[in-house]
Amino acid sequence: MEKESLLNYLYRFFDIIVLLFIVFDFGYDFQENYNSPHVIGLIILSFSLLGFNLFKFIKYKFKSNKKVALANIILLSSILFASFITALIHLDFSFSFILQKVKPILEGGLIFYFLIRLLVLVRHIYDIYFNPAIVFVGSFIILGLTGAFLLMLPSATTNGISFTNAIFTATSAVCVTGLAVVDTAKDFTIIGQSIILVLIQLGGIGILTFTSFFAFFFRGSSSFKEGLNTKDFIATEGLKDVFRAALNVVIFTLSVEFIGAVFIYFSVLDNDSITNKFFFSIFHSISAFCNAGFSIFSAGLFDESIRFDYFLQWIIMILIIFGGLGHNIIFNFYQYIKTYVLELFDKGRIHKQVRIITLNTRLVIYTTLFLLVSGFIFLYISEYNNTLLMHDTVFGKITNAAFNSVTPRTAGFNTVDFTKFNVPSLLFMIFLMWIGASPASTGGGIKTSTFALATLNIFAVAMGKGRIQILGRRISSDSTSRAFAILCISLIVIGISIMALLIFEPTDTPLLTVVFECFSAYSTVGLSLNFTSTLSEPSKYVIIATMFIGRIGMLNLMVGLLRQLNHQFYEYPKENILIN
Repeated sequence: MEKESLLNYLYRFFDIIVLLFIVFDFGYDFQENYNSPHVIGLIILSFSLLGFNLFKFIKYKFKSNKKVALANIILLSSILFASFITALIHLDFSFSFILQKVKPILEGGLIFYFLIRLLVLVRHIYDIYFNPAIVFVGSFIILGLTGAFLLMLPSATTNGISFTNAIFTATSAVCVTGLAVVDTAKDFTIIGQSIILVLIQLGGIGILTFTSFFAFFFRGSSSFKEGLNTKDFIATEGLKDVFRAALNVVIFTLSVEFIGAVFIYFSVLDNDSITNKFFFSIFHSISAFCNAGFSIFSAGLFDESIRFDYFLQWIIMILIIFGGLGHNIIFNFYQYIKTYVLELFDKGRIHKQVRIITLNTRLVIYTTLFLLVSGFIFLYISEYNNTLLMHDTVFGKITNAAFNSVTPRTAGFNTVDFTKFNVPSLLFMIFLMWIGASPASTGGGIKTSTFALATLNIFAVAMGKGRIQILGRRISSDSTSRAFAILCISLIVIGISIMALLIFEPTDTPLLTVVFECFSAYSTVGLSLNFTSTLSEPSKYVIIATMFIGRIGMLNLMVGLLRQLNHQFYEYPKENILIN
C-alpha cells in the first residue's frame, strides 16, 4: 500500500511536468522551436512517461489501477510509434523539417494524456468532498478559471488579452453562451480558438460526464458517491446504469459532432474564403451541437461568404436542435424505434403494455415543436418586409425565418444583423431565449418542460384542479414546485442584472438593448445587439455572473448549500394565505 501511495505522488509529479511542458510549448512561441532542445524535450518526456507507466503496471496490485496504466502505455506507445513512422517517411529531409512534422503528434498526444489525468483528478475529488451540487458547480468554476489563464498565454492571442476579457471569454465558452467581448476570429490564434473549442466541449457535455465515461472505461464500475454526483447532471433515474448512460452520452455526442463536421466540410468545400476548412467544420459542428454560438468568422454566419449558404444553415439548425433536445429524448426515441423494428421482424414477440415514450419526452417534443413553429410563423410575418428582403427566393426566406426561430433556443448563431430587427421580433426572441432548450441538454434557459408545467398549472388552477393531469398521467407536486422556483429565480436574476447594467452603463443606453443582453446571458444564448463589446468593466463581471448562474442554475447551488439544513421530521399546523 505504501508503494502505491509513493507511486501516486510520483504520478502527480509527472502530471505537473507534463502540464508545464504543455503550457511552455503552446503558451510561448519561439522562432526556432523546431530545431531547439524544445522538441527533444517532448520526446524525452514521452519516453519517461512510457517507462514510468510500465513500471506502475508491473508494481500496481489493484486491477483498476493496472487498467489506467495499461491505457496510458497504449496511448504513449501510439504517440511514439506515429512519430517514428513520420520520421522514417521524411528521412530524406533535414533534421529540422523532421522535428517540424513530429512536434504536432507529440503535442496532441501529451495534451490528450494530460486531459485523461485531469479527469482522474476530478474523479478523485469525489472521494474528498461529497456534495453533488457543489462538485458540479465547482467543476465549472475550475474549468472557467483554467481556461482564462490558458487564454492569457502569449500564443493564444494576436495582441494579448486582459484578465477580465479572458475570464469573460472562458466563462462564455464553458457556459456555452457565445457572448464575446473580443473578436474570436481576429483576436485569437488557432491555439486560442482550440482552447475555446475544448472549453465548449467540456462545458457542453459536462466535465463530470467525461469523468464518468473514463471511470466506466477504466474500471467497468464506480462508487456510490460517483453515481450520485453524475446522476443529476445526466438526468438518469436511479444509480444502476448511470455510468453506462454517461458512456452513451459521450459516444452519442462525439458521433453527432463528427457527422455534422463532415456535412459542414462538404458544404464549404468550394468556399475559397475559408482557408482551414477542416478546423472550420469541427469548430462549428461542436459549437452548434453544444449550443455555444461561437464562430471563427468575425460576423458569425452573417459573413458575406456564407450568408446565403442555406445548406450550411440547415446543418447548423439540425445540430442545434439535437443538442437542445437532450440525450434523454434521443435515447428514448431510439428505444422506441428499436422495439418497433424488433416487433416488426419478430412476429412471435409480444409487446408489453408499457409506454416506451415517456411523458417527459412527449412534453418536451410537443413544447419544442410549438415554439419552433410559432417562432417561424411569427418571424416570417414580422420580418417579411424587413430583414427577409435580402433573400430573393422563397426557400431563402423560409430558411432564414426558421434559423432565427431555432437560434434563440440558446444557440446564439446569427445569419442577420439583429439591430435591424423590428421591436416585436426582438421581444418575441427574448421570450424564446428565456424558455431556452430542454432539460439534460447542452442548452440553457428555464427549459421547455418548466415552461410547459407552468402553463399547465395555470390552466389547472383556473379549472379548480388540485393537480396537473395530462396524457393519462399525473404530474407530481414536486415537479410543479421546482418549475415555479426556477421560473421565479430566473426573473429575479435577470432583473438584478438589468438594473446593474443600467447603473454601470451610460444613461443613454437603450433599455431594450440591455434587456436583450441580460436575457441572452442568463439563457446562455449568445445573441447581442452589438452591445457586448462595448460593456464597461463592472458590466462585464455582471454578465459573467449572469452566464454562470444561468448555466449551473441558481436552484442547483441553493440545493447544494441548503439541503443539509433540511432535517425536519415534524409538520406545523396548516394555514391558508390570501392570494389575489
